[in-house]
Amino acid sequence: MDTRPFGIDFGGSGIKGALVDLGDGDFDGDRVKIKTPQPATPGAVAEVVAELLGHFPNRTGPVGITVPGVVHRGVVGSAANIDPAWIGEDADALFTKATGHEVHIVNDADAAGLAEVRYGAAKGRDGLVIVTTLGTGIGSALVYDGALVPNSELGHLELNGGDAEQYAANSARENEDLTFEEWAERLTEYYSMVEALFSPDLFVVGGGISKKSAEFLPLIDIRTEMVPATLRNRAGIVGAALWAAEAAAHH
Repeated sequence: MDTRPFGIDFGGSGIKGALVDLGDGDFDGDRVKIKTPQPATPGAVAEVVAELLGHFPNRTGPVGITVPGVVHRGVVGSAANIDPAWIGEDADALFTKATGHEVHIVNDADAAGLAEVRYGAAKGRDGLVIVTTLGTGIGSALVYDGALVPNSELGHLELNGGDAEQYAANSARENEDLTFEEWAERLTEYYSMVEALFSPDLFVVGGGISKKSAEFLPLIDIRTEMVPATLRNRAGIVGAALWAAEAAAHH
């Protein structure tokens, strides 16, 4: 039997999963992807997750699943970017019942943050590391001495009278056709505020746009060290598997 943990990244377009080797923080074998059902209600997603796990018949390890919403003890709280039917859903129980395996869900930004601290850009760093993902919104993860402080939602801090992510996310850069210089000015405002509130030791900047970090990270003018994320699109799956393995060990 294969007891390695399994990570699943539940996104808007695809539900992707792989076995994870927690020694090196990478996929162990192939990644399988299935299109996200429309509408992506809890029942429909649970069916896809069960189908995805069916590709790995011999695995018995814990399963971790990222969810793009606040997660409190396995229950989905707010969910700005997924079907409203998720709100109040005990997703741990739903997925455990649908798959016959112990399942633990975790916020998607938190999963990526855990992975970056354990295996990626912040490996070996202690103190407070804040991992942010710049995408449609701004996801955040607070990790202190390796321990996750979940559901930080720092993209929803107020900046210039609105939600910070509406002003400074990568989607704002795209929608308003900002140059990297113009965007970096907004990011400086955003990160200056987070820096003032939390005094972190390190910022890790992820999201798809982090591939172009050389074009904007050096332009962000704050005191705290900033580095690009390194795990890229592996971070969600790896972090979900890590979260599940550690949750299973606590039981």
